[in-house]
Amino acid sequence: MKLPLMRAGAAVWMAGLGCVCALLAGCGTPVKAFPSQEEFASTATYSRLFDATAAQTCEAARRALLSQGYVIGTAAKELVTGRKNFQPEPESHLQMEIRVVCAPDSPDGQVSLGFVTALQDVYALKKSNNSASLGVGGIGSVSLPFSSSNDSMVRVASKTISSDVFYERFFDLVKRYLGVSEPVDEAP
Repeated sequence: MKLPLMRAGAAVWMAGLGCVCALLAGCGTPVKAFPSQEEFASTATYSRLFDATAAQTCEAARRALLSQGYVIGTAAKELVTGRKNFQPEPESHLQMEIRVVCAPDSPDGQVSLGFVTALQDVYALKKSNNSASLGVGGIGSVSLPFSSSNDSMVRVASKTISSDVFYERFFDLVKRYLGVSEPVDEAP
């Protein structure tokens, strides 16, 4: 008689555990699934070959960024980073960061490959009101709002720029600083 009671108790316990697990699973916020954002397609957007050493290419990239008002964060012979701020609206702020990596692409090092990525962060103004509480013994406390507020910029979006035109213009500017000129068609 003891064995059937133990089996019944175990069955009730397992059923109860299953209900608790189902409840917990239903209470959690489901994780949103996103499709793959990377395709590993053409590399033409983010890289170009240059008839220059890696150090010369990165120096030309540094000068190209400086000519457009970027603040240089890192300047090495194989890496350059630059940052620029924009404020298109009074309560919005954009920050663009460009990263250039230069790598040799020939055995003698006289041809290099420049890889460029641009990341744009978007910030919005967030306001939070201040309030103060006044406590009086025996009576209680009163909370009074103030008209002042704390303002802070909060990042609301971040994306890698993927525009072919954007990168083409940057690479053309780097070529200009390398002294590389495109062949000019001569008029007859």
